[in-house]
Amino acid sequence: MRVAVVGKGGAGKSMVAGTIARMVAQRGERVLALDGDPMPGLARSLGTVDTSEPLLADAVERKERGPWLLKRGIGPVTAIRRYAREAPDGVLLLQIGKITLEDHPAFLAAVQAYWQLVHRLEEARSLESWTFIGDTPAGPRQIAADFSPYADTYLLVVEPTWPSVLTARRAAKLARMREARVLPVANKVRQAGDRKVLEDRLGEPVVATIPFDEEIKQAERLGVPLIDHAPASRGAKVIEQIVERIETRA
Repeated sequence: MRVAVVGKGGAGKSMVAGTIARMVAQRGERVLALDGDPMPGLARSLGTVDTSEPLLADAVERKERGPWLLKRGIGPVTAIRRYAREAPDGVLLLQIGKITLEDHPAFLAAVQAYWQLVHRLEEARSLESWTFIGDTPAGPRQIAADFSPYADTYLLVVEPTWPSVLTARRAAKLARMREARVLPVANKVRQAGDRKVLEDRLGEPVVATIPFDEEIKQAERLGVPLIDHAPASRGAKVIEQIVERIETRA
């Protein structure tokens, strides 16, 4: 599986990405979670402590005003070994870091390192059988800047609101320009008619509907993964179905 999860801020991207990563890992598969979002989210959804430290800044160097380059000897496998952190179920989390005013230069270096590393993931034969699950920042900018070249599937998480729909439309267009499969997923659906409204506004069908679920809200309030807090919840069951759909290429 090579998946990037995209959508508007607050749509539920990190929850979906983290839950999918844990579900796949629980079946014994190797999973690399890729966090390109400078806002907190994926680490908590996986069940590990978030950190603002841009660890990947150490992976690149720059001579005078030249381009940032990966340091000699650092490729995807080495970077994962050095800078990825282990989450529950053996998921490895590689992230840009969370931006702060104090470490702004280091954060910019980490962004450069992350971009170069994700572009080399497919070179590593030892990672061929791994699942990659990427959590992207809000909006379509990272798709346009090619921060998820590993993805052959974009999971488009969208709420039944116009701002979320407009973001989803732009993201879907960019993903399809990269010849990737786009799977729209409705999230936080409260009423039976919300799915139809979303489909009309998107101009295409959604592949799954995650209901507004108090168990999901409770997990978010507690800062714990949905898969630990309520693995049998309605939301978790739908995400299981989404995993099956991705795998079967349906």
